[in-house]
Amino acid sequence: MLQIYNTLSKTKEVFTPLVGNQVRMYVCGMTVYDYCHLGHGRSMVAFDVITRWLRHRGYDLTYVRNITDIDDKIINRANENGEPFDVLTERMIAAMHEDEARLNILKPDQEPRATDHIAGMHAMIQTLIDKGYAYAPGNGDVYYRVGKFAGYGKLSRRRVEDLRIGARIEPGEAKEDPLDFVLWKGAKPGEPSWSSPWGEGRPGWHIECSVMSTCCLGDSFDIHGGGNDLEFPHHENEIAQSEAATGKPYAKSWLHCGMITINGEKMSKSLGNFFTIREVLEKYHPEVVRYLLIASHYRSPINYSEENLREAKAALDRFYNALKGLPEAAPAEAAEYVERFAAAMDDDFNTAGACSVLFELAREVNRLRESDLSAAAALAARLKQLAGLLGVLQLEPEVFLQAGAEGKVDAAEVEALIQARLEARAAKNWAESDRIRDQLTAMGVVLEDGKGGTTWRLAD
Repeated sequence: MLQIYNTLSKTKEVFTPLVGNQVRMYVCGMTVYDYCHLGHGRSMVAFDVITRWLRHRGYDLTYVRNITDIDDKIINRANENGEPFDVLTERMIAAMHEDEARLNILKPDQEPRATDHIAGMHAMIQTLIDKGYAYAPGNGDVYYRVGKFAGYGKLSRRRVEDLRIGARIEPGEAKEDPLDFVLWKGAKPGEPSWSSPWGEGRPGWHIECSVMSTCCLGDSFDIHGGGNDLEFPHHENEIAQSEAATGKPYAKSWLHCGMITINGEKMSKSLGNFFTIREVLEKYHPEVVRYLLIASHYRSPINYSEENLREAKAALDRFYNALKGLPEAAPAEAAEYVERFAAAMDDDFNTAGACSVLFELAREVNRLRESDLSAAAALAARLKQLAGLLGVLQLEPEVFLQAGAEGKVDAAEVEALIQARLEARAAKNWAESDRIRDQLTAMGVVLEDGKGGTTWRLAD
């Protein structure tokens, strides 16, 4: 029985799809003005694991994750670079897809772009105007009338009365109420714009997601996800817009993943304390980064540090060393482990609990390998199958254990030195054999001599 924590109700609930076995999930994606940082990676990986588990449980999942390809930040960066905004966004989208591929992220079923849904935004805004939930003051802007929507604040548990304290209307704004937010922005010099019933302009951020989600999944759908920094105002405003326009409940369940922090502060571009995914991948194997992001529960914050990345690498070394050197085999039934892994994942996608089961499996594989190689191989196959549901442990062990050598030592050079050492040993030239081993040790390479020959890995 799958249970998920619903931010809307602030409780853990038994998950029941709205329609039969179909699950429709929308996740707020990236604003593509720069390379993705590790905080974006957290959201990518969290909802990738959720996608994998929902499909493993047999649900017919449609996963939609949008791309915000028009926004103030995009316009400002394009102007700084002296390039058209769409040239910038295409380059950043390609880079994002490269990052995702390296982190073993499954592609969403649909990846709508805001600029492809301008007509739908016009239609929803006009519906809101017709119903009295929005107004066009005549300056090219259109605003949402927050005070008219009775349910405003139900997601974030904020009261309109409290929000009004200290709020004010900025110069140049034509709002009726300081809490009102923009649905359509009148055109400004040097900015891209589209024609609309209210004049040239471009959409506000919040209306983009309301339109893309309902266009792809319908007026009501099962899961809406994103980082917990989006809970207010973005997701709150999405609910207000969508439910006012359609007259129906918007998303049934809201899932929010925790932030990446550095010294207790949220990692963000605005604070300047961020590392891009590709910067981190220059130093660490992609699977190490992915494991760091799944070793904690998706709702918990993760503190970024070199120490935590080294711990993630050490954990994967333990797993891959347990898998190394075993013959292929059909997965053992391992019912107790399978059931406990499933129980963890059914408990609000508790990847931390699931990883602890994988560690127990690895320990048992190591224990069995000394007495029953075939049983160890079968249990290792089950370990690999379960880990695959988290998107890890799918490489050949030797490939991962040697992968850290990229950029540090030449793998071909290591193999050549190992061959030279084998020849020295065959000739009983022990001094030369020891000299080569010492050379490899100085390079950070650990040799392991076994019945099947000599293998190598990088020192921890």
